Amino acid sequence: MRIEKNVSERKGKEYSDWKKNRRRQRRVSPVQILYETCKQVFANCGPGVVPSAENIERLKAVLDTMVEADVGLSPNLPYFKSTTYDTPPKITYLHLHECDKFSIGIFCLPPSAVIPLHDHPGMTVFSKLLFGEMHIKSYDWADNILPAESTPSANYPVDNAAGDSTGLRLAKVKVNSVFRAPCKTSILYPSDGGNMHCFTARTACAVLDVLGPPYCDPEGRHCQYYYDFPLANISVPEEQRGCGDYAWLKEREKPEDLTVVGALYKGPKIVK
Repeated sequence: MRIEKNVSERKGKEYSDWKKNRRRQRRVSPVQILYETCKQVFANCGPGVVPSAENIERLKAVLDTMVEADVGLSPNLPYFKSTTYDTPPKITYLHLHECDKFSIGIFCLPPSAVIPLHDHPGMTVFSKLLFGEMHIKSYDWADNILPAESTPSANYPVDNAAGDSTGLRLAKVKVNSVFRAPCKTSILYPSDGGNMHCFTARTACAVLDVLGPPYCDPEGRHCQYYYDFPLANISVPEEQRGCGDYAWLKEREKPEDLTVVGALYKGPKIVK
């Protein structure tokens, strides 16, 4: 009888633990799942190292299901309203997490707000439009294509290969489209997928960004901004003709009219 009692007590405890684990699983927020997935996906990555295809799909699957309510946002919050009409709308950044492997944050854009053309050196970037309508234009470098002698503008003559003394460098358009939520997660890679991109909010928008690894000035991963200029003409190998549009890009300082302010993230907490 004593043995039967011990077995019964053990089974009762096991059932109680199972119920506690089930309750905990139900309580895990999408943000916590995102954080735990990022820890696993980027564990063995670094600058220029892209996660495996399987891990890319794992993280993308998590982000694809996320909506604004999962991070405590709604379009009627003050972040998404323009307060001035004579200057570009300010953008609000909500910081969720950053470590040496990855960062998670949300950009909140009022209508007409613009995140200018910029790059992500050595990074793999996941961008999920949580709500709103946004135009995205992105580029990859086109170093294997030589420009003809041309003049993209009167102020920037070009008479050499891309990246010459004028500072111009040839890039190929990767994406030039309007995205409307709900939509799939956009992914860019260190040298492909549109590493340089520009966001223009057509309505109020929220973009959840995951960067692996994050920007780091001491390690040379700083955010570089660019002008883009239409082409006058270009010498494209015959086999690549008709494969997309091209533009000249030129490095620039951070635009003076770009205002990004930090705000406290008030959504579900991440347990580290």
